[in-house]
Amino acid sequence: MIDHSMDSEGQASNNEQGDKAGLQRRAPLILLNVILMALGNTGGPLLVRLYFRCGGKRRWLSSWLGTAGWPVILLTLFCSYLRCRLSGRHTKLFFITPRLVLSCAAVGLLTGMDDFLYVYGLSFLPVSTSALLVSTQLAFTALFSFLLVKQRFTAYSINAVGLLTVGAAILGLHVRSDRQENETRREYYVGFALTLAAAALYGLILPLMELMYAKAKQAITYTLVLEMQLAIGIFASSFCMGGMLLNKDFQAIPEEAKEFGLGKVRYYLVLVCSAVFWQFFFLGTVGVIFCVNTLLAGVLIAVFIPVTELLGVVFLRERFSSEKGMALVLALWGLASYSYGEYRRSEKEKEEKAALDHRNVQIT
Repeated sequence: MIDHSMDSEGQASNNEQGDKAGLQRRAPLILLNVILMALGNTGGPLLVRLYFRCGGKRRWLSSWLGTAGWPVILLTLFCSYLRCRLSGRHTKLFFITPRLVLSCAAVGLLTGMDDFLYVYGLSFLPVSTSALLVSTQLAFTALFSFLLVKQRFTAYSINAVGLLTVGAAILGLHVRSDRQENETRREYYVGFALTLAAAALYGLILPLMELMYAKAKQAITYTLVLEMQLAIGIFASSFCMGGMLLNKDFQAIPEEAKEFGLGKVRYYLVLVCSAVFWQFFFLGTVGVIFCVNTLLAGVLIAVFIPVTELLGVVFLRERFSSEKGMALVLALWGLASYSYGEYRRSEKEKEEKAALDHRNVQIT
C-alpha cells in the first residue's frame, strides 16, 4: 500500500513537472498570442471608432471587416499543411467534419449578427464607454453557461454579475456627461442598448463554442480549432456581405473614401488595418485558450479594458468622467471575482482528479 502511494505521488509530481515543461516549451507561442490579443483587443475598437469619427457611415462594411481577415487563417493552415507534406508526413487536408461545419455555420451567422450590433453601437458611443459595456458579456456568459453546459453559479460569479450590472446602470444614468457632440440622447441610448445586446449575444456564443467542442466526437487539436475558426469567419463575413449588398456599400466605398476626414489613402488603410487587427484578436484568443486555458484569455481581456479606455482618451480625445472611473472599478472588480472563482473551480477539479487517480492506483 505504501509503495503504491509513493508511486502515485511520484506520478503526480511527474505530471506537474511535465505541465511546467510544456508551458516553458510553449512560452514563445504563448507570448506571440498574447501580443496578438493585445493588438486586436485595443486596436480593433479604436479603428472602428476612428472610421465613424472621420465621416464613415457604412455599418455593414465595418461589421464585415470584423471577420473578413479569415484568409489569414487559411494561409496559416496551408503553410502548416505544406510543411508537413515537405517533411514527408502524411496528413489530411482538413480535419473538420461536415457535422462540425454545420455547427460552425450557425455560430458564424450569430457572430455576424453580433459584429453588426457591436459596430452599430460603437458608431454612437465612445470607445471607453463601449469597452465597459462589452465587459458585461461575462454576466451573460455565466447565465448561458448555466443553461447550456450546466455550469453552476458560484458566489464569485453572482458577485461578478451584480457588479457588472451596477456599472452598466451607472453609465446609463449619466448620459449627458458621456454624449458626443452633435449626438442626440436617443442615439446614445440606441448605441447603449445595441452594445449590451452585442455583449449578450457574445455571452451566448462562448458557451455554444464550448458545447460544440464537447460534442465534436473527435480530438480537439489546434489545427481543428483553427479550421473551425476559419469556417465561422467565412459564414460571419458572408452574413455581413449580404447586408453590404442590400445596403449598396460596395458602390458607396469610392465616394466615401473621397470625403473621409483623413484622406482617401488613409481611408483604405483604416479599413485594411481594421480587418487585420480584428483577426489578430481572434487568432490570439484561440491560441491562448489552446496553449493555456480560457481563464487566462478572460483575465487578459479584463486587463485590456483600461488600456482601451486610456488609448481612447489619448488618441480620440474622449472624456473620462468620474462615472466612467466608477464603472471601470466595478467592471475590474467583477472580472477579478469571476476569474478567481474560475481559478478556484479549476484547482478543485485538479485536486479531485488527483485524489481519484490516487485511489485507482491503491486499488490496483
